[in-house]
Amino acid sequence: MTMNPRLRFAPFLVLAASGCATLERPTAPVAVPATARPGFVIAANPLAAKAGMEVLQRGGSAVDAAVAVQATLGLVEPQSSGIGGGAFMTYYDGRTRTVRVYDGRETAPAGATPTMFIGPDGKPLPFPVAVLSGRATGVPGAVRMLELAQREHGALPWNSLFEGSARLAEQGFVISPRLGKLLAGNYPELSAPDVVKYFSKRDGTRLTAGDLLQNPAYAAFLRRLARGGADVLYRGETAARIVAKVREETNPGAMSLADLARYRPLKREALCKAWQGYEACVPPPPSSGVGTLELLGLLDRTDIASRGPNDPQGWYLFAEASRLMYADRDRYVGDPAFADVPVEGLLAPDYLARRAALIAPTAGPPPAAGTPAGIVTAGRDRTNEPAGTSHFIVGDSNGNVVSMTTTVESIFGSGRMVDGFFLNNQMTDFNFSPTDENGRVTANAVAPGKRPRSSMTPLILLNGDRSFAGAFGSPGGSAILAYVGKAMMGAVLWKLPVQQAIELPNLIARGANFSGEASKFPPAVLAGLKARGVEVKPGQGEDSGIHAVLIRPDGRFDAGFDPRREGVVLIDDKRTAVARRR
Repeated sequence: MTMNPRLRFAPFLVLAASGCATLERPTAPVAVPATARPGFVIAANPLAAKAGMEVLQRGGSAVDAAVAVQATLGLVEPQSSGIGGGAFMTYYDGRTRTVRVYDGRETAPAGATPTMFIGPDGKPLPFPVAVLSGRATGVPGAVRMLELAQREHGALPWNSLFEGSARLAEQGFVISPRLGKLLAGNYPELSAPDVVKYFSKRDGTRLTAGDLLQNPAYAAFLRRLARGGADVLYRGETAARIVAKVREETNPGAMSLADLARYRPLKREALCKAWQGYEACVPPPPSSGVGTLELLGLLDRTDIASRGPNDPQGWYLFAEASRLMYADRDRYVGDPAFADVPVEGLLAPDYLARRAALIAPTAGPPPAAGTPAGIVTAGRDRTNEPAGTSHFIVGDSNGNVVSMTTTVESIFGSGRMVDGFFLNNQMTDFNFSPTDENGRVTANAVAPGKRPRSSMTPLILLNGDRSFAGAFGSPGGSAILAYVGKAMMGAVLWKLPVQQAIELPNLIARGANFSGEASKFPPAVLAGLKARGVEVKPGQGEDSGIHAVLIRPDGRFDAGFDPRREGVVLIDDKRTAVARRR
């Protein structure tokens, strides 16, 4: 399949064997026979989606394509994810009808200390200072995780998955409008020397949208990665450069060659609960998937399904359920190897019923965390969770599906670059203060070898017979849970086409704050929310990047992308390839 570069940012494309035609934007699901088992890729950048589709059309599996998508995203969307970061993959096996989670979350170096983000004045470092420090970088996990998943579920050789991305890096790509917009923003990382150098023209001015950007160092690294496997990142010359980079002033980190060499991804049992006739499966802690399931469970204990997008009461119920969920998530979720996370207690039917009963006719003060079964004393959390993440979904012709959320944390990670890729600042996903004002240790405090809590929640839905029913996910920092919950509310509870569900206004209700896309709500909805004590204020930070697919009961393949970014849906039923994008 080829994509005309002149049409790269056209509103809506259908690419078929006979050529290209421009169509009106769809309002209904794409009709693809369920028996066709079409391969598909949904990603935040068309070049990354195209890389995944090319792998599928060579006979690759969903995981093979995911490797190619991630390799390309690290080049064309470096502000969001890359091989210097981490990821969670929720994987559906079409043959066994099972779901498995691959945890590629970064880990704290052995030299990390609970007070590493406390300054000389005894106060937490300001985030702009912490994010640019060497201390911000955790041991990256995405590449080791992808290697493990591909070893178990790949159909093509590992060394055949990177050349397209390497060639694109070598020849260059056109900076997209979104990347150009971020380069013109006001982020601390834009002052980092490596960011300044990488995005500068020969005359010293900054690159903008429409400019060609080449990255020969990344091309060379990808070719070494193809030949030598993940060890190329975790041992040898690249590992040495990573250690040297994080130890540069100011506020150097403690990462060592031993930390990189000992990193291991984890295979975890998916956390699955019944919901609306489906089984919803998410990663367990340190992911916040338990929060997503709690939110869905709380909504089930209201009459929200009888509401709709123009009913302020429906949005009010969503906001109040979100606040209850976030209060629990913020208090209790952390790395289960270091903290006792009351997962079953948070999802117990009687606990959900008690929490849902707290939803009053009007919004009150921020709700406190509840007392689920299995809790231990945990300090009040004050983790700052900036957004710099991407989500993609891939399915192959054998019915295998990858739902993967991947990140370098905030915009361009720590702003430090090695071999053409940015290093993450994932350590700033820990609570900067190890204890709260009462001296209680927080669930998400820093500790050596610990994985920071993540808001990433790549989700897969199963039917009652455990056949694949759908997948959802989004970037957005702590707002991820609200973004995913909103899309599922719209698509499943309100029965909207997936594309319309994704395009519903975003509303993030956490603590005392109600933020989101205030200008996109109908005036009557805003007025109704205000009468209920909810005043939606314009949100800050990164937009959502929701991607989703549902197999409707009549067999229709209903997929959507987030128009707030540069998303695309590619579908290949062996006869025609369909591409949808904003």
